[in-house]
Amino acid sequence: MQELKALQRRTVWLKQTVKAIKNGTAVKVYLAEDADDFIKQSVIDACRDKNLQIIYVSNMKELGDACGIDIGASTAAIKKQDA
Repeated sequence: MQELKALQRRTVWLKQTVKAIKNGTAVKVYLAEDADDFIKQSVIDACRDKNLQIIYVSNMKELGDACGIDIGASTAAIKKQDA
């Protein structure tokens, strides 16, 4: 998860992450285990459609910290370099 903070080619939050997945620009997807069920299911469904593996993080605070933000994050993705 160290790469989430280091890379600028990341996206955070549900709408942006699902958009990156559906556009085929996401290469790695993170999902907090304590996220809302609607958020989890949306990410799971989008990843299933694109055969992307999900990396589960124990909680939203940990994922937010990994993204370099001061609040919790339910989901995040690393995007392709040319995206």
